[in-house]
This record gives sequence, C-alpha cells and structure tokens, in this order.
Amino acid sequence: MSDDPIMTEIQAAITTLQSGARAEARQAFVDIWVKIELDPRPLHECTLAHFMADAQDDLQDELAWDQRALAAALRCTDAEAKGHHDSLSIAAFMPSLHLNLGDDYLRLGDRAGCQRHLAAGMAATADLPDTPYASMIRGGLDRLAERLNSVP
Repeated sequence: MSDDPIMTEIQAAITTLQSGARAEARQAFVDIWVKIELDPRPLHECTLAHFMADAQDDLQDELAWDQRALAAALRCTDAEAKGHHDSLSIAAFMPSLHLNLGDDYLRLGDRAGCQRHLAAGMAATADLPDTPYASMIRGGLDRLAERLNSVP
C-alpha cells in the first residue's frame, strides 16, 4: 500500500460517509476536491467522485459525480491503481461504476441510459474475481435489471 496523503483523506471521508454522516462526508469530499481539482490524478478523482456521488441529496448532482468517476476511471491505468494497492484493478471497478450510473438513469426515468450502463456493467463483470465484493456487484446488477424490466 502506498503512502498517499490524498487517498488517506479520501478514505477518511469514505469512512465518515459510511458512518451515516452524509453532510459531513460531503464537505470533506468538497475540501479534498478543492485541493486536487486543477490537476487530479485519475485514481484520486475516480475514488472521490464515486463516493461523493453517494453523499449527494440531488439526483442530478449524484449523476454528475458518477459520470466524473467513470470518466476518471477510463483515464486511470492499472499501474496507477496497483501503485496504491497491489489488489486494485480498474477493470474490476468498472461494473460498480456502471451499476451506479444505471441506477441513476433509471431513477431519472431514462431507460435507455440505464440499459446502456447495465449492459456495460454486466459485460465488465467478466473481470471480477470470485469474491464477496464481486457477488455484491453482480447482485446489484441483477436487481437493477429486475427493476428496469418492471418499469413500464
């Protein structure tokens, strides 16, 4: 694991978010974003944006952060990810990013956008190892498909 002060700050904000303190976490993410926004490393931007989306109260804001996370992931290399931690892989993160975007689009009433990201997420699951995390993401994609199919 690398000694990366920005990722340490991002992880602390994630922990705050996961504790249920959404407003506090959102402010922590904003504070970090202000530090890095002019020239963010793709891994920093992807990670921050992925979790910042979950801290949003407005669905359009959530969508914008989820889009930013995917765009940053597409610029990130596995070498950068592995430079932070040997177990990280950008390819393995893609299904989660597409799951979140598909969910955003479905909640916005955009079936085509949902379907596009659902298909991309399902295709990307081939890169997931057989872990509890992978099972959670696959299950999320399956539930998204069910929700999409139940919406007229």
